[in-house]
Amino acid sequence: MDYFWGLFISGLTKGSIYALIALGYSLVYGIIELINFAHGEIYMIGAFTSLIVVSLLLMEGMTGWGALLLSLIVAVIYAAAYGFTVEKIAYKPLRQASRLSPLISAVGMSIFLQNYVLLAQTPDFLPFPNLIPEISFLKRIFPLMTPAEIAILLTTACLMVVVTFIVKFTKMGMAMRAAAQDRMMALLLGVNVNRVISHAFILGSSLAAVAGVLIATHVGRVNFYMGFIAGLKAFTAAVLGGIGSIPGAVVGGLVLGWAESFGAGYISSDYEDAFAFFLLILILIVKPSGIMGRATQKM
Repeated sequence: MDYFWGLFISGLTKGSIYALIALGYSLVYGIIELINFAHGEIYMIGAFTSLIVVSLLLMEGMTGWGALLLSLIVAVIYAAAYGFTVEKIAYKPLRQASRLSPLISAVGMSIFLQNYVLLAQTPDFLPFPNLIPEISFLKRIFPLMTPAEIAILLTTACLMVVVTFIVKFTKMGMAMRAAAQDRMMALLLGVNVNRVISHAFILGSSLAAVAGVLIATHVGRVNFYMGFIAGLKAFTAAVLGGIGSIPGAVVGGLVLGWAESFGAGYISSDYEDAFAFFLLILILIVKPSGIMGRATQKM
């Protein structure tokens, strides 16, 4: 039974990370129907930024929550700036082009950012310190989880509530929903669609940066290639849940995480990645719009 719960927690941890990244895909796709394939690299850049800031803070004698939270704030700001810049450079000029052009641009931006970090940093794995202390009352509530896993679960849950609140109850969120429903009508009604798209990229990039810092703390290392596989799996999670659906991104991430964890635990860890894409094929055959997707509703 402990083995089962271990796999359950492992899948929950992975699924939470996938969900955070998948939200960025869904936010952008819901408005402009574009798959931002550079999103995984933003996740990677967030992790590297946090590592650099943490290393500097440790050299200055700061440790624990303070160093981690400060590095997280810097990583979020830096990743949001990257997301904003990528949208302006690689996607905005192609807004009126054929659907294939921005797709190629997205893939090219992904490769560019990978190689940029490779040249700026190193091809090797770099160690990331675990600065999350154990909190006694949380350990009593989640006795089978490590401090890093608890942090991932609670942070993900809080951010899901925040994103839902932003989309449902704020002025920018209403503009996002209007643009997702009918971009031309939103323009006619005075909505600044370009600003809405930029905010979607900024919000999605911020969530990806948080995911990057959390997984780096949990795994204990970062690498320039970490965003490629994570981005593909998060995209898979977004499609599983229903691309463009915010609740679907969360459900898809959790389903994907558990599928990988239980598949690797009970069948073979050699096919961990294969389970994710097999599940994607199976669900799309049964329900092409995804678990929570609907053909008439994007967000």
